[in-house]
Amino acid sequence: MRAAAQRGLTHLAVTDHDRIDGALRARDAASEDLRVIVGQEVRTTTGDLIALFIEQPIPVGRPAHEAAQLIRDQGGVVGLAHPFDRFRAGAGRSGWEDELEAAIPLLDYVEAWNARLMVGDGNSRAAAFAKEHGLPGVAASDAHTVMEVGVAYTILNGPIETADEFRAALGDVRLVTAHGSRLIRLGMPFAKLVQRMRGNRRVAAT
Repeated sequence: MRAAAQRGLTHLAVTDHDRIDGALRARDAASEDLRVIVGQEVRTTTGDLIALFIEQPIPVGRPAHEAAQLIRDQGGVVGLAHPFDRFRAGAGRSGWEDELEAAIPLLDYVEAWNARLMVGDGNSRAAAFAKEHGLPGVAASDAHTVMEVGVAYTILNGPIETADEFRAALGDVRLVTAHGSRLIRLGMPFAKLVQRMRGNRRVAAT
């Protein structure tokens, strides 16, 4: 949160994998200069979704359209995370087309730029997918370390204090895009080990 504020961000979406306890703590501890949006990166049977403006964790391991509906049931915003990343669970993977098609009506935006996607054409394909389906595209740092916070971000006009305001602001966005350092990615196995030792494991599918 300190890094986000120092780098000029006004809002920070905290979307840990499969849990929201860290996001809730971050919101409670945030300064007046930074608004923390409680979110979650939701693992589905066919790729990852981003849930924003939620108060309860979304169960993992459900079909994408079911998970998206659960987010909507909380009044939350539904995003499609790195759909064409060949190294992570992207919903655009070959063979998952039917499930992705079922989820599209429930999507509010697509990650058209993910700063951690460094190999392949996944970002350009995501941007094209968003345009094809008339969905807003956003840029995300997908920061897993402090160094990555704010590497990429989205500028929205107007207030975004609620889910409805956020959706409305998605109609006029500017994407600031860049990649994180490849050296940071090399340290991720160590970071994951530290998190497991702290008890911060991913939640099992239900």
